[in-house]
Amino acid sequence: MRWLAHLGLGILARFGRAGESVTTHAGGIALLVARTAKALATGQVSMRAVLSQTYAVGVQSLPLVTVTATLSGIVTSQQGGYQFTGSVPLYILGSVVTSSVILELAPVLTAIVLIGRVGARITAELGTMQVSEQIDALYALGRDPIPVLAAPRIVAGILAMPVLVGFANGVGFLAGMIAARLTVGLGTEAFLYGARMFWHNWDMFYSLMKAVVFGFTVPVIAVHMGLLTRGGAEGVGRSTTASVVFMIIAVLVMDALFPPLLLN
Repeated sequence: MRWLAHLGLGILARFGRAGESVTTHAGGIALLVARTAKALATGQVSMRAVLSQTYAVGVQSLPLVTVTATLSGIVTSQQGGYQFTGSVPLYILGSVVTSSVILELAPVLTAIVLIGRVGARITAELGTMQVSEQIDALYALGRDPIPVLAAPRIVAGILAMPVLVGFANGVGFLAGMIAARLTVGLGTEAFLYGARMFWHNWDMFYSLMKAVVFGFTVPVIAVHMGLLTRGGAEGVGRSTTASVVFMIIAVLVMDALFPPLLLN
């Protein structure tokens, strides 16, 4: 019985540590968001820094977003065409591809691209600055790192992500339409007819709402984890890995919450 008691205490201790970690991170992220909002409200954020980060987040991510969106449209069209070769009218493929790309694939896959290409870079950059005492040097000079380092990256994510998702929506739709014509012989008019049949204007708003939320969440977590980095180069590696895991989980959890909140 004693080993059962030790096992139970060990499990409770792990839950306690996990709860403490979640609470600590939630409090740190809330404080970061509050300080960022204050910096924006008081005009402490440089527009030049915001534009520079927006270019890095948006324009430089376009090639990878293009590839991802194109493949998502092609794969969705091919799989849908394979399944609809029976009694289902083939023009329904237009609706399936359009809804799948706009409601789900474009926002989520673009967010994954943002995590891998931008989120990890932000955490590594700020983590390196933290362990090399560059952040402490800013404090010593009387500079707050939030308006200088954090706020431009967060604002850039919010601005660039809806544009990237809108671009991915168009590319995925066109790629799906071309793939449908080449693989199952579905003409452009029939594809567009199926796409219009079940189209709702709310779908595009829903897609862009996801983009704004993901574009805010990814840089916030990346900045938070970067500023928490300790322990030299090894600490930067651990922090970057943990940041990527947290960002992916956060995006998937929020993606699961969107349908019951905004589609029902």
